[in-house]
Amino acid sequence: MTQPSLFGSEPSVGSATAHIDGGSRGNPGPAGYGVRIEQEDGTIVELKQALGHSTNNVAEYNGLIAALRWAVENDVRTLRVHSDSELLVKQMRGEYRVKSPGLQPLYEEASALARQIGRVTFEHVRREFNKDADRLANEAMDEAATSQTTPSSRSTDPDRGASR
Repeated sequence: MTQPSLFGSEPSVGSATAHIDGGSRGNPGPAGYGVRIEQEDGTIVELKQALGHSTNNVAEYNGLIAALRWAVENDVRTLRVHSDSELLVKQMRGEYRVKSPGLQPLYEEASALARQIGRVTFEHVRREFNKDADRLANEAMDEAATSQTTPSSRSTDPDRGASR
């Protein structure tokens, strides 16, 4: 049992690593994301969501936003984000500009969430080192393919390619 702080703030989780992935079957097509978060105490959190009909890049950003929201809600102060999307990693690092109108609001939301966390680093990893997030994203895409729900407004803007 932990005792609440006399200074009014609960202890933070500290640090975590988020493996994120998003995809679509077709581009655009049935889309979803998967996130696997490893907390510093070894606890694993898995998140996934079907996004309806969307693009791969929009799905990748939705996965990132889900991980960042989780970190903010759980008072994580240092987050390492691993993604197999080179586009997303380079955009979040500021190496590429975000020109796509479909990605700009997602980028802005992710950037605002990252600022709330404190220290967020982005690392591009090869697909074989992102298997759990990929598995979750594929489960979400399966759900999107069989779902008859209306996609959210966030998931409908098509995106085309990388921008520098």
